Amino acid sequence: MLELNVERGEPTLVPPVEDTVEKGNLYFLSNIDNFPLKITTVYCYHPKDNKASNEEEKLVETLKSSLAKVLVHYYPLAGRLTTDSDGRLVVDCTDEGAVFVEAKANCTIHEIGDDTVAMAKLVYEDPTAKNIIEVPPLAAQVTRFKNGGFVLGLSMNHLILDGRAAMDFINSWAEIARGLSLEAPPFMDRSMLRARNPVKIEFPHDEYASVEDISNTDDLYNESVIYKSFCFDHEKIQKLKMAAMEDEVLDRCTTFEVISAFIWKSRTQALKLRYDQKVKYALVVDGRLRFDPPLPENYFGNGVVMTSCLTSAGELIEKPLSFAVGIIREAIHKVTDQYMRSVIDYVEVKQPYLTMASTLLITTWTRLSLDTMDFGWGKPFLVGPAYVPGPELALFSCHLTEKNNINVLLSFPASTMKIFEELMNI
Repeated sequence: MLELNVERGEPTLVPPVEDTVEKGNLYFLSNIDNFPLKITTVYCYHPKDNKASNEEEKLVETLKSSLAKVLVHYYPLAGRLTTDSDGRLVVDCTDEGAVFVEAKANCTIHEIGDDTVAMAKLVYEDPTAKNIIEVPPLAAQVTRFKNGGFVLGLSMNHLILDGRAAMDFINSWAEIARGLSLEAPPFMDRSMLRARNPVKIEFPHDEYASVEDISNTDDLYNESVIYKSFCFDHEKIQKLKMAAMEDEVLDRCTTFEVISAFIWKSRTQALKLRYDQKVKYALVVDGRLRFDPPLPENYFGNGVVMTSCLTSAGELIEKPLSFAVGIIREAIHKVTDQYMRSVIDYVEVKQPYLTMASTLLITTWTRLSLDTMDFGWGKPFLVGPAYVPGPELALFSCHLTEKNNINVLLSFPASTMKIFEELMNI
């Protein structure tokens, strides 16, 4: 396999082309802007058939100038995270700009395939950031390949926005790069997601509860970690649905429910957890249309919340697949406006720290329009996550050429990955 080598230039800053409306102010973040992760994506573009001699210079110039223009509207991405006098997380609207890096690769764009180790080299991350608050809201790396073609790699701070808001931003950036006016400006006011006064915690929020790791799984991750993507095509999905309904406990199940149940169960088996080990399944649910009233179209921020279910490793492994599907379904269905308001108030009071011990967190990008970003060089031929940010997370995305296929990207210690791969052969 080709080892991808990427030579990066020095990072620069791209500030908004003019002062933004909130320059010098602190921008409010809601209590559901509470995902201490990075969203890393890569967008791969074919070389132009009739490549002009100045095409490479034009590419960078276009991306930089359009980024400077779109940041006027999406000004939090040009600021920096900080805390206010009350210790709340906010964005300091400094207008200092997004990080921008130019890079060159040692191969043609078609030689990289979809290797996740290679993809991570196509995204720039600030080596000086000591924690998630110091991670810039937006870092863009443009990597040019031999014989033309380029990859736009983005790292975005999840504390400021979710996947849906990220897609809205990138599409807006692409519109401006093509010389168009902004079709749908972002809705920037997050005050509708403030905590209530008085607060009203109406549900237990086990998604923030700590689970004791009595199986010492941390020791497993001392060995090398392997990232791999698994494809679930239509045939495999139908097999799983039939398996989940064969005991007639369920009369139906969704693709997401059955794949995530299967992944959770198989992961628990592969890690060889103690049967009395508590295991938590957490998932990210888009609450935009579940709020009452729904969040405005083009809401800029996090519109997602976490929900979860808890069982023992032994129960999860020994019971049929319908059991896992059933408790996952219950976790999803409890996400209502009332539940999400309770989450906001819970975070306001408890200030919880998200712990991931003995937890599998699943997030899905299957409903995101990942392949529409045309900056003037056509739509990308390959799009996806650069990597998953931790061993506790599994990410679902669509395969661009086969829309009914679901790709699941996750990581395991090398020895455990072999067991997991065998369990995937159904």
